[in-house]
Amino acid sequence: MDYVAQLKALPKEHDYFIGFDSDGCVFDTMELKHKECFCPAVIKHMQCQPVSKAAREVWDFVNLYSKTRGCNRFFAIQFFRDLLRERKDVQARNFQVLELKELDAWIERETKLGNPALKAEVEKTGNEELKRMLDWSMEVNARVADMVSGVAPFPRVMDVLKTGNKKADMIVVSQTPLEALEREWEENGMTPYVNLIAGQEHGTKSEHIHFATEGKGYDADKILKVGDAPGDYKAAMDNRAFFYPIIPGNEEASWSRLASDALDRFFEGTFAGLYQQMLLKEFDAALPEKPHWD
Repeated sequence: MDYVAQLKALPKEHDYFIGFDSDGCVFDTMELKHKECFCPAVIKHMQCQPVSKAAREVWDFVNLYSKTRGCNRFFAIQFFRDLLRERKDVQARNFQVLELKELDAWIERETKLGNPALKAEVEKTGNEELKRMLDWSMEVNARVADMVSGVAPFPRVMDVLKTGNKKADMIVVSQTPLEALEREWEENGMTPYVNLIAGQEHGTKSEHIHFATEGKGYDADKILKVGDAPGDYKAAMDNRAFFYPIIPGNEEASWSRLASDALDRFFEGTFAGLYQQMLLKEFDAALPEKPHWD
């Protein structure tokens, strides 16, 4: 499957374009996935059982409660490793965190950081460290498939989708594996409202928007990214687009404001300036950069 070609082939049917993140933004799944699926698997495969309490705290900070929230899972492993290694309580137990130099090298040279690319690398090289990371990632997906079901979108999401798709071309822009995204959107009857669901297999969030809009005649002030993580904001900035934040911990109020005010401002051309700055200030204040244990 040529995922980039999918994005490039999307037809322009409206003057406006909106990209929506999914986990933690449209769906209240971030806590469930990371605490019940990602973290138990990372403790197992990274052999962090002797420091499991610290490991859980670090994983949650990286993926839920900081400015790295929502990052690609393989970047999350790097952030997790580095922060866990620096903790004094971990050092006091003489626990040696896995170095993962091969993972670092793979991330440096690979552009599509997903299971298909990692599986191909493991099959080509037979590298044991990368196989450990693939086993972890595959187990995470299995845990998610088993655990995460019946999670409805936040209130007012459907209002935004129904209003938005009358005036805008809309896609999902996410770093979640495509299989999980398609399952979650389909079981809630939401797929008819978007033109495409783009997951980690399609590249980065910035690339999703770039390839979906490049050369199609969208004005920069008619492109909007909706998301709950700094990676969503970066994707917007990389494409000179507007950003509407779904504030972690205040998601329902964020969706209510988008449905009742911000979406109209976007379509009417009054989103720029002070309004966008106010939203960005709120978002920046919601997520710390440094962990509290520092």
